[in-house]
Amino acid sequence: MAVVLAVRAFGEQPVRYVVGGFTAPFGIELVIDGLSATMAVLVAVVALGVLGYARVAGPRSNRFYATYLLLVAGLSGMSITGDVFNMYVFLEITGLAAYALVASGESGRSARAALKYLLVGTVGASLFLLGIGFAYVSTGTLNMADLSTQLAAVGYTSPLVQASFGLLVVGLFVKIALFPVHTWQPSAYAGAPDSVSALISALVSTIAAYALIRIVFTVFTVEFLFTNGFAQTALVAGATVSIVLGSVLAVTQREIKRMLAYSSVSQFGLVVGAIAVANGTALTGAVIHLVGHAIMKGGLFLTSGLVANVAGARTIDEYQGIAKRFPKESTAFGVLALAMVGVPPTIGFVGKWYIALGAVEARSWPLLVVILASTLLTLAYFARIIERMFFHEPDDVSASGGTTTAATAVTDGEGIDAESPLVSSGMRATVLLAAVLAVVLGVAAFEYGQLLEPTIERQSHRSE
Repeated sequence: MAVVLAVRAFGEQPVRYVVGGFTAPFGIELVIDGLSATMAVLVAVVALGVLGYARVAGPRSNRFYATYLLLVAGLSGMSITGDVFNMYVFLEITGLAAYALVASGESGRSARAALKYLLVGTVGASLFLLGIGFAYVSTGTLNMADLSTQLAAVGYTSPLVQASFGLLVVGLFVKIALFPVHTWQPSAYAGAPDSVSALISALVSTIAAYALIRIVFTVFTVEFLFTNGFAQTALVAGATVSIVLGSVLAVTQREIKRMLAYSSVSQFGLVVGAIAVANGTALTGAVIHLVGHAIMKGGLFLTSGLVANVAGARTIDEYQGIAKRFPKESTAFGVLALAMVGVPPTIGFVGKWYIALGAVEARSWPLLVVILASTLLTLAYFARIIERMFFHEPDDVSASGGTTTAATAVTDGEGIDAESPLVSSGMRATVLLAAVLAVVLGVAAFEYGQLLEPTIERQSHRSE
């Protein structure tokens, strides 16, 4: 259904639906253009893939499936709403479902991580709601398109308008997990069950970043950024700090899931940097990078969970020589890791290419240097894992922490036995499909960028 809707949305005009027959700006409007349709399809595809993985990997209770569907509903709603308060409602639905999913693990670590996520996430949502309140006081409307017109009429230098922008952006920074308001993310990703880690890492921060794009470009427009230079400077500063320190923190980690979590802090810094550049090329790169990050990071979490399930390996040291025991799974991890670095022809390369090109067009040289350096920083923490996996001899199976069942499921060079109770064909297929998609989407990304041009031009045309 999401794909069918996307085909309609990639036309000259967006698909619009007025909920309950109450016309905008008084009622709630759903708006599906190329950008929102992309996010809706992404949510559907990733959620389906994680579901195929979770059927054996778990959790498998009815409570898990109900909460999982609630999260998908919240993310889908954020993707297509044309009303800022409705976006807040879906943001809260997404947050509450994510807190519950993180807590669904059986250990106390999961409960602590969920509590921290709840406390920090509530602060972010509250700031976002205050920003909406300031915008409503200024304009008397909540519809995004109408807000865009009314905010311009009030004036971009109005203290209320400036305060609204600041609160909305900082609230979403918390949800995106940008440094230094990222503190909930490493604990949540590392403490949650593997399926949940993949789902929230692939989608929750991604859709929050999409919401930031909507707030900056659809509601406030690029003219607000050009009128208020401090706002653009703040976005660039936040992006730069997150890219650099997120990568530095990732390098210092020994646990795979925590390393991947800090990697997300850095990667979303790239997206915020593209938003700060505020031109069509960089915005195209931001959207492509969001899609790519969801596929690549979700796949990496699922692969690390699969390896942990059969070999007990959850740290970098325990990955030593693992490619000789699990060649297919290790290859998938390697492909996804190289895609995160930005090696062509993967989608990770295309997203970074557009963002860097947008920085060149905007003559934002310091940001360009940071964007290029981010590739080396990403390589720094992924190369050491790949080197251990493929160029070291494996430790004794019993020393790796794997169970007897895991050991008997492995034969020399043949990978995981399809009959192993620890892994299903659905788990393996999901992991391998993520690796294939990282390459296939990279090949198709330039064509997708051209397809997205009408939507991007409507968002960023004021900058020209």
